[in-house]
Amino acid sequence: MRTRTKVTTLFLLAALFAAVSGCGQNKQAAQQAGEPEVTVVSINPQKLTLTTVLAGRTSAHLMSDVRPQVGGIIQKRLFKEGSDVKAGQQLYQIDPATYQAAYANARATLSKAEANAQPARLKAERYGNLVKVNGVSRQDNDDAQAAYQQAQAEVISAKAALDTARINLNYTRVNAPISGRIGKSTVTPGALVTASQATALATIQQIDPIYVDVTQSSAEVMRLKRDLASGKLKKAGADGAKVKLLFEDGTAYDQDGVLQFSDITVDQTTGVITLRALFPNTGHVILPGLYVRAVLEEGVNDQALLVPQAAVSRDTKGAAQVMVVKPDNIVEVRPISVDRVVGDKWLVTAGLTAGERVIVEGLQKVRPGAKVKAIETTAPAAQPDQQNNATAPQAAAQAAPATVPAAAPAAKAEAKPKAEPAKTKAEAPKAKESAKAEPAAKAPAKAPAEKTAQTSVSSPVTGAATKAVTHAETKATTTAVTKATTKAEMKTPDAAKHDKGSAYSPPKDQPWPSSSLDGHAPENSTKHN
Repeated sequence: MRTRTKVTTLFLLAALFAAVSGCGQNKQAAQQAGEPEVTVVSINPQKLTLTTVLAGRTSAHLMSDVRPQVGGIIQKRLFKEGSDVKAGQQLYQIDPATYQAAYANARATLSKAEANAQPARLKAERYGNLVKVNGVSRQDNDDAQAAYQQAQAEVISAKAALDTARINLNYTRVNAPISGRIGKSTVTPGALVTASQATALATIQQIDPIYVDVTQSSAEVMRLKRDLASGKLKKAGADGAKVKLLFEDGTAYDQDGVLQFSDITVDQTTGVITLRALFPNTGHVILPGLYVRAVLEEGVNDQALLVPQAAVSRDTKGAAQVMVVKPDNIVEVRPISVDRVVGDKWLVTAGLTAGERVIVEGLQKVRPGAKVKAIETTAPAAQPDQQNNATAPQAAAQAAPATVPAAAPAAKAEAKPKAEPAKTKAEAPKAKESAKAEPAAKAPAKAPAEKTAQTSVSSPVTGAATKAVTHAETKATTTAVTKATTKAEMKTPDAAKHDKGSAYSPPKDQPWPSSSLDGHAPENSTKHN
């Protein structure tokens, strides 16, 4: 009885020792996990040229609609659609027959007027000389002078009519008013056109250089003027702000433009101001009416603070915030104000000062007020591998079941020896000796169990895996101890009977149990009648 009690006590002490060792290692792992490693970036001021992207349309530098100034039938079209034309180049030929006749008539009328003016001039000269010597009356002289002046007026009128006829005749030749690229023709030879008709015959556009008209809200324009006036921003250049061009597909134009002017009137319906930039277009790559985005230089900020986007998170209200590591390595949540995105960073306007450190990697491992181990980096670190994070809990769950079976066999090994039934009277001394030898047989079984428990506790697991393993080991050890104690108590009465030398009598109609303590089974067994 005392021997079995000592065995049970030793087993309980071994289980408690294993549990205490596991708790100590868990505390040490928890202390190590209390200072997670995070990657930080120091925020330093730098010179930054601020730009803004505005959407707009391109428009031709010069544009002219070609319309006829006289009516008639189109005889010829003298240009190729989509080609470049020069100013004064003939584009169409209108039937000139009627205009040639009008010109000839006007010329004849001038000749007649000049012929009538010749005798009137001579008569006026003679009457002027005779009136001096009273050779003619003054009335006759006045009539002769008036007739001469009337003849001169008719000559001038005839000349004007001749000029008009010549101009109309020239208008039958439709020429290009400007140089540029001409579009498609709206008429073909044989079509009837009229003077100053609403429909243009063709359109000529000069696209080298070319305008880019963009719009900007009046509030942004006023803010930019305030920043420039206060010195927060500096002008990008003395020759005008540089402008870059982005096409609809996102590709950049290889030549820079210059901002020409901003409109002085705000659109009442949209509240925007029109800005115009001029771009060279030597290869005619930019076409009129194209949707583009213009990147305008607003100014230069000499003390710009840029924070990687990976470091910026949002609170429940949508406000931007960052995790700041203070000089004592304590994490602090800092709300910030951001202005715009610059590449892969945010431009911070308030909330941070130069030299502060913000966490860019490891945000999921820290909380406000915790102490961390900061690792400095000069560039934003990559995002943590989501696949590794997803498999970490699974590894911990797999580690726990692997430890439980290790402890369970140990418990079974200790609880395996059962109380042997009492032998016959002849074998009673052997049973007593076997009861004394049981503690020696139990000692080797206890040692593997303790070794298994210590091995599972000392395995290198951290975090959630450590907690799962410790919980499983403690539970398995407690279960094994309880079972072993219960079985040991169940064996105590039989052992007491053996110590007192009492005889064992099996139930009726049951055979006598055999014993293998002497290394061989009894030859025969008898039933109890």
